[in-house]
Amino acid sequence: MSTGTALATDPHVVSCTLAPRFEAVRTAREFARTTLEDWGLGDLFDDVALVASELVTNALRHALGQREPSRVPTQLTPQLAAGSLPIRISLVHRAPQVVCAVSDPSSAGPVAREADFVAESGRGLHLVDSFSRSWGWHPLAGAGKVVWALFDARGPETAAEPPLPNLGRHRRSA
Repeated sequence: MSTGTALATDPHVVSCTLAPRFEAVRTAREFARTTLEDWGLGDLFDDVALVASELVTNALRHALGQREPSRVPTQLTPQLAAGSLPIRISLVHRAPQVVCAVSDPSSAGPVAREADFVAESGRGLHLVDSFSRSWGWHPLAGAGKVVWALFDARGPETAAEPPLPNLGRHRRSA
């Protein structure tokens, strides 16, 4: 399983460091379920979990250079010592929004491919685009990047308010 959850001083900003193994996808989903339920936002779970799964899978496949999920290491490699696990999922709740962000060690940005409906993979960013209000990425200082997706977390009490503006898709922050 993963290394665990770290609760920051703000209970609406939580992160979980993921081991570089395919089981990290399941751990990310469990982390999303627990966090959203704690925030009273369990109704967002399906969308957030799907997006989290896609972003973590992309980090495992592309950022760690593992093309096939079955080839993701089941053990930590010497380069990935326990103190420097490379993938982290974070959830941030700032009403009326929730952000799901996945950071990884690659500085290369995600690239949405032309959808091939016969292929077993390659549709992940299209799913992220479909199930989130907006998404994007930006490089991290030094090395690595964070890919984020924004979700509308309005409850029934704010449903009468005007919709939030679309922030655009595939933005890269400088």
